[in-house]
Amino acid sequence: MTLLRVILFVMTAASSPTTIVTRTSFGTLTNGAKVDLYTLKSSEVEARIATYGARIVGIDASDRDGNVADIVLGHNSVEEYLQGKDPYLGVVAGRFANRIGKGQFTLDGKLYQTTLNDGPNMLHGGTDGFSSRNWQAHEVPNGVELTLISPDGDQGFPGTLTAHVRYTLSGNRLRIEYTATTDKLTVVSLTNHAYFNLSGEGNPSILDHVLTLEADRYTPIDATLIPTGEIAAITATPFDFTQPTRVGERIGEDNEQLHRAAGYDHNWVVRGNAGTLRLAAEIFDPTSGRVLQVLTTEPGIQFYSGNFLDGARTGKSGAPYIKRSGFCLETQHFPDSPNHPNFPSTELQSGDTYRSTTDFIFTTRK
Repeated sequence: MTLLRVILFVMTAASSPTTIVTRTSFGTLTNGAKVDLYTLKSSEVEARIATYGARIVGIDASDRDGNVADIVLGHNSVEEYLQGKDPYLGVVAGRFANRIGKGQFTLDGKLYQTTLNDGPNMLHGGTDGFSSRNWQAHEVPNGVELTLISPDGDQGFPGTLTAHVRYTLSGNRLRIEYTATTDKLTVVSLTNHAYFNLSGEGNPSILDHVLTLEADRYTPIDATLIPTGEIAAITATPFDFTQPTRVGERIGEDNEQLHRAAGYDHNWVVRGNAGTLRLAAEIFDPTSGRVLQVLTTEPGIQFYSGNFLDGARTGKSGAPYIKRSGFCLETQHFPDSPNHPNFPSTELQSGDTYRSTTDFIFTTRK
């Protein structure tokens, strides 16, 4: 081989993607639409993304002994997701993630009413939110980008919103990049709603996982899980995760906030400057040694301890998803932000671009 060919070979190898991306069929929706599954595989992690709901279907990661397991709750086909009420397994939630009180907000003096799907409130975009849409997708270097156009008035929200979600995998880091534009003043907040169990999906409990949150404050909720508007200190409360703490250590305490949510389902205020990528959470499973770190540019993170999983769904391994068999760490703007001027704004103007980045990093610990 000539010197020139050697140089070209080395340059080609160095520029080759470190992640292999493949596309396969994931089933068919009731309207006949085909759903694709994109598999992102690096030397350390495999992530599977479906176009239906732009959702994370599975993530394979090694434990401390090198044993690989799927650590995300989900199903093996889109048809299984369509059976019964979906608890937002792995979805991109939008156009507004989390809750809006009474589904109402005011922009430029005009009151908007969104669809209600959580008692008196709107949850994760309403009755037909982004999680129930089949997104358009195309392969990008090391990943996949999904696109959805939400028309003016969709679920009651103003403006035609064009949203893009890009998943890329590099080694042990899965990055999610969200962007959105609008043709009219609107509100937007997007997140991913993956349920994790670092012992492996189908394991019955996450209560022994050890959680650390980079947050000194949180937003208390009322009886319908809507923030009161207070930004409260976590000192001397069951919401203090500034030091590594078992999820189940204080979840059963006689605390009004815990009673209201049947456990943890609250928004914490992430330290540091919103808009900069920084560590928000770390959770460790002593059984497997797996560690998940969550970095975000968002001002908040919702820790949900799977309180409303009820065993009605059977997952990929054949085990039912029972109460507290999975947890979510949802990077976000604060819930009900449009109704609280003291919360970071979720308004998006025509001509501006909404941007948000979240990283999931998977490691192990002895």
